[in-house]
Amino acid sequence: METGRRTIIRYSEAFKLKVLKEIESGQITQSQAVKKYGITHDATVHYWIKKYRKHHLLQRVVRIEMPNEIKQSEIIKQLKEEKRKLESALAQTQVKLIVYETLVDVAGRELNMDLKKTFGSGQRKNPGKKLRDSK
Repeated sequence: METGRRTIIRYSEAFKLKVLKEIESGQITQSQAVKKYGITHDATVHYWIKKYRKHHLLQRVVRIEMPNEIKQSEIIKQLKEEKRKLESALAQTQVKLIVYETLVDVAGRELNMDLKKTFGSGQRKNPGKKLRDSK
């Protein structure tokens, strides 16, 4: 039975520097160098760039925004923050409502009354008229 042995390819320093020089001069790209010289992986060239401190050859993602896009992104951030604050305020209000409803229920049980139903019935029908003192 034959075991699959992997061949390790070693590149000379001169070869590595030649490839990097071509890439640096703009003659070829990294992927073109891989194809042209039969280099086994793109990562190999990437490793050489790091090893020889040619970081300027590494691809970078640069995001360019128009002035109105910057304003829009700031507006979106502000709106998200405002939404978060409003949601927090709503949650606090809901908790308060639950507490007050529980308080009315407990007070009603203590007084043997349904305060939710009787609360509105004790109000005057004509709030503008003053009540006379009965002596």
